[in-house]
Order: sequence, then structure tokens, then C-alpha cells
Amino acid sequence: MAQKFDLQTYLTEGVERIVANAVKATLKNPKESAFMLRFAAASRKASKKRLMAERQGRHVPAFLIASITSSCNLHCAGCFARSVHSTEDCAPVDQLTATEWLSVFDEAEALGISFVLLMGGEPLLRRDVIEGAGQRQNLLFPIFTNGAFMDESYFSLFDQCRNLLPVMSIEGEKNATDARRGAGVYDKLTANMDECRRRGLIFGVSVTVTTTNLRDVVSGPFVKDLSDRGCKAVIYVEYVPVTEKSKELAPGDEARKFLRAAIERLRAEYPEMVFLSFPGDEKSSGGCIAAGQGFFHINSHGGAEPCPFSPYSDTNVRDASLEEALNSHLFASLRNGDYLTEDHAGGCVLYEKRSQVEELLAR
Repeated sequence: MAQKFDLQTYLTEGVERIVANAVKATLKNPKESAFMLRFAAASRKASKKRLMAERQGRHVPAFLIASITSSCNLHCAGCFARSVHSTEDCAPVDQLTATEWLSVFDEAEALGISFVLLMGGEPLLRRDVIEGAGQRQNLLFPIFTNGAFMDESYFSLFDQCRNLLPVMSIEGEKNATDARRGAGVYDKLTANMDECRRRGLIFGVSVTVTTTNLRDVVSGPFVKDLSDRGCKAVIYVEYVPVTEKSKELAPGDEARKFLRAAIERLRAEYPEMVFLSFPGDEKSSGGCIAAGQGFFHINSHGGAEPCPFSPYSDTNVRDASLEEALNSHLFASLRNGDYLTEDHAGGCVLYEKRSQVEELLAR
């Protein structure tokens, strides 16, 4: 029997390993080394908080996903967020203010959450929130960005605030990336990577895996190029079909088997990097870790959702604390039922079981 993969341990230890390597690499940079050492201490303290909460019968995940805006400058083919109308072109109405977001981050730290993933829309459109996040030095903020707004001003901010880590979306080589995201995007992304490497900044990439790019994005040349440019994390996210017609793009059983084997190989070949696969790693780790099991999501208007691919909420952080959101009727029902462990065909079990989630909300 294959050994069970512990996703949360791999995530936490992987980030800590990257931090430790960064400390060794930056001993000649006292400012950066001081931050890395301080964060490592803060991460250990947060782990103790989570362990203490567990002993008291309260589960606190290590990760929070925060979609700090629903605005985006790109129109990527097959975008899930646009299909469910959670992303738009115009300035969103009634989204959380910077002050409200920073209060959420402070609550997260107090609970023992260590990592806050900033998403959108395009998160770099919220400079006010990003700057405030940079001041929360006990939290690490991976920023999932399309890379379009990474300029001298942002590079300087990332240089100053080493807890802000850009994670750039890429679809594979130039043709595949530009075909989905727009002409010139690939060149901009690789230029960003080269600038990050020049400045000694930690960065990662996010890849949407489809049946058309699967073999390319786990290939030796593609991953070696990322490694040579200084990339420290690759996050593979299985495509979630937005229409019946696009289901053929979602990886099936054989494709997932191939992806799992490829990622195991990459982890062995590149131990200095972190490789993640969703939902593949969740399945081998015992099931979906949404709804507070391993992470949860706050949308741009404050709604607490199980994950970005399950846009349902019965609690808003404007009216409730993060801990109350974690223990909402919806989250508790999902964790205590079989919803998170059921098998599924698409990239997200809760998206596929959305009618059942809607029934829970109606109760």
C-alpha cells in the first residue's frame, strides 16, 4: 500500500526549507537574514498556537486564501472566476477596504495562521492592501499574480518586504501562455523572473493543468528553465471546467496518474523547490482540505467561503470574527460530512458537488 502523503506537513516544511535555504544564501545581507530568521521563529510560534487550539478542540488551519479584489486586467481563456462572475473589469463595489483586510490579517496571526495567499482578480491592483501586508512581518504572503503590474515600484516593495512572495501564473512555454493569457504575457513573466533572480527575491509560479499542456508543464526543459531562473515553488492546479464543452480540458484518471508520477519525480530531482498539485495532493493526503480543514477563503466582499472554487458563504468577516467563520454552519457541515472525501471527476470536489453545498446553505 502506498504511503499516505501528508500535504499540510509538506506545505509547511517546504516553505520552512525555502526560508532556511534563503537564510544560508543571504548571510551577507543582514537585513534579509534577520527577516528570514524572525519569520522562522514566528512560524514555530504559530504552529504551537495551532497545536494548543487542537488540544482544546478547535482546529485552526495554517493557510488562509484572501481574494483582495475582484478586478482583473486580463481575459484568460476559460477563466473560472469570470465564469462565476467573481471577477470583473470595473472597480468592484463594496469590496473590503484596506483597513478591513489588515484587520483580517491581524486576526489570522492571532489565531496561529502562518500563510495568507493573496489572490484576485489581480491582487497587485490593491497596492494599499499589499503595502499593509508587507508590514505584517510574522505572516508570509504568497501573491498569485498575472505579473502585468510587476514594475520597479513593486520590485522595490518586494525587496523591502521579504514576506511578500510573487507567484506568477504561467501556462507552459511561450505559445501556450500567450494563447491563454494574451500576447506578450510570457515575455513579461520571464523578464519578471529574471529581475527577481537579480535582486535575490524568492518567487514561484502557478500552472493551470489541462489535457493540452500536461506533458509540457512537467517536462524536464520547462522545469529546468524555471529552476535556472530562480523559481522556488511550482503549483499545479487542475483545470476546473466552466462549461460542458470545456470538460474535455479537465485531466481524467490517466492524466492525473501521469501528473502524480511526474511530480514525485520532480520532488526528487529538485529538492530545493516545492511542487504542489491540487486536488491531486489533497486526494493522496486524505481528501479536500477546504472549509478550514487546511485552508479557507475570504472573497473580496468579506464572504467566508470553503475555497475559491466553491463560492458559497453563510458568514461575512464584516459581521463575524475569523474564528466564527471557521466554525460557521456551512464549514462545520462540510467538515463533519462526507463532502470533502468523496471522489470526483473535475478539479474541485466542492464545485462538482455544488448542488449539495447549496442544499446545506438552504437548511
